[in-house]
Amino acid sequence: ATEAIAAAGDPQLRLLTVPRGAMDTPITDAPGHWQESSPETAAKFSAVAWFFGRDLRKALNVPVGLINSSVGGTPAEAWTSRATLEADPELKQILERYADSVKNYDPAAAATRHERALEAHKAAVAKAKAAGERPPAAPRAPVDPRRGTGRPGCLYNGMIAPLQPYAIAGAIWYQGEANSGRAAQYQKLFPAMIQNWRQAWGQGKFPFLFVQIAPHQNMTPEIREAQLLTWQKVPRTGMAVITDIGNETDIHPTQKEPVGGRLALAARAIAYREKITYSGPVYASMKVKGDQAVLRFTHIGSGLMAKGGDLKGFTIAGADGQF
Repeated sequence: ATEAIAAAGDPQLRLLTVPRGAMDTPITDAPGHWQESSPETAAKFSAVAWFFGRDLRKALNVPVGLINSSVGGTPAEAWTSRATLEADPELKQILERYADSVKNYDPAAAATRHERALEAHKAAVAKAKAAGERPPAAPRAPVDPRRGTGRPGCLYNGMIAPLQPYAIAGAIWYQGEANSGRAAQYQKLFPAMIQNWRQAWGQGKFPFLFVQIAPHQNMTPEIREAQLLTWQKVPRTGMAVITDIGNETDIHPTQKEPVGGRLALAARAIAYREKITYSGPVYASMKVKGDQAVLRFTHIGSGLMAKGGDLKGFTIAGADGQF
């Protein structure tokens, strides 16, 4: 990071950060201004987005502008318009669940539960220190659901709507953890959000490139499957796989450069139509020949390789779905 920040000066790479703002109704303007990439401005910007922009600058030799509109730990429905959620019976359940949370929220009861959690946390910290272990994180203070950044449509209203219809070449997206427990729903929600943005900008099917979140001990693998299915079903999307650079105990893997680099490869292939291999191998089909199962993959480039020796850990299911 230190080396990348020191070398971040580039007047042809411009950065704009949208201030965080959750709104109950769409707004048409947001504060913020363009800045040249420099050690000072890059250090405060999204690392993944900055590496993405740097690599595009190198490959295309054209000016690049990056708009960072993001809030960590938020679900996709917060970035989707309420009208989009209301239009689908399954997604409408998100709004109903939110309405129930508002109706049932009791500030006094929430404060009491938080006090009890703090007392339990103190005891857990003391026990961990005595055992020489890492103490657990402190419990978060309760938040009125009407003020939370996860409420449906609020970040779309405050941080996406005001950017429309500013001309863009495409979008990059790195999210999924907050929807991990509802992966089946994400299979419909994520494509709906992409369609929502594309319709709102009125630029057709602009490239929408996203990161498949890395495996983590608290994440369900189904969320990665939902992202894969979105890539396979939604036109002009790309997926950057980061399984090899993730960390099973750190939900925010520290390696940002390869993530931005893989998104840039996808942009070069999908947005700028370069004939390059922009993805790792993806399973396509299987045929049985004697006592062998022969697998075929797409995106193989000049050939397949295995890091760290022979591949292990395959699972096989029959037509009956039994593994």
